[in-house]
Amino acid sequence: MTDHHANDHSHSHEHSHAHHHDHAPASFGRAFAVGISLNIAFVLAEVIYGLKAQSLALLSDAGHNLGDVLSLLLSWGAIALSQRRPSSRFTYGLRGSTILAALFNAALLLAVMGGIAWEAMHRIVNPVAVEGGVVIGVAALGVAINTATALLFMAGRKRDLNIRAAFQHMAADAAISFGVVLAGVGIVYSGWLWLDPAVSLVLVGAVILGTWGLLRDAANLALHAVPAGVEPAEVRTYLAGLPGVSQVHDLHIWGMSTTESALTVHLVMPAGYPGDAYICEIARSLHNRFHIGHPTIQVETGDPNHPCVLEPDHVV
Repeated sequence: MTDHHANDHSHSHEHSHAHHHDHAPASFGRAFAVGISLNIAFVLAEVIYGLKAQSLALLSDAGHNLGDVLSLLLSWGAIALSQRRPSSRFTYGLRGSTILAALFNAALLLAVMGGIAWEAMHRIVNPVAVEGGVVIGVAALGVAINTATALLFMAGRKRDLNIRAAFQHMAADAAISFGVVLAGVGIVYSGWLWLDPAVSLVLVGAVILGTWGLLRDAANLALHAVPAGVEPAEVRTYLAGLPGVSQVHDLHIWGMSTTESALTVHLVMPAGYPGDAYICEIARSLHNRFHIGHPTIQVETGDPNHPCVLEPDHVV
């Protein structure tokens, strides 16, 4: 077969197999359920003790932790949506929802840190008396709950940006709560009210530095950048070195979700279409070497009378 239009969508039959390995593990459903339950219980405890101790700080933190529940629900919902089957309108399904969730969670975390920083600066100028014992106790509970929740997502944070967003959100809250414990102890023994906002500012700075990378990676995926961990030059070199391939062009690699990558490419093969087995082997290699599970390969013969309009690099 030499007609290069006959195989515009030559897919490997390994496609579904690749997706099976790339989806977020179903076990994270339990992690989200446990994390959300723990945080709802903590919010209720903060409201009860905040009212009892007349602590505006605890009531404000209850509102912040309610945001954590929203964040976890968003990440969990995105994973559920990403596993829905494709439709005539959403031909990739809703895999991209995990990217949007990671982006929103990173932005939400930065906004929350901004709010904490604003309140901390206000309290440095106008110190507020706090009941150190109650604050220490509730903050210590926060350390335990947020650390436990973060640990639930620790295993998946390296291979799924959406899980990483949930992990960083919980880890950041654990750090903030730990800072509150230290500040509370310092206030009880020294009476220095400025310790609380000062420690908060230091921790906010550290969280913002850590979250910036998450926001950047999520924004890159939302803009269809090549996913981190995939080197386009290496993919091009591999494809160009295949037997029978004289030229590679219109190469695009992007993230379909926070765990799945797709690729489209035109391979110029003067001898014509090499057969389905050849295309399947390319797809299998792309998955095994570069974790690209959804390749679409178009084969062209390089007929000078019918040049590909997408050949120039600047044309997309």
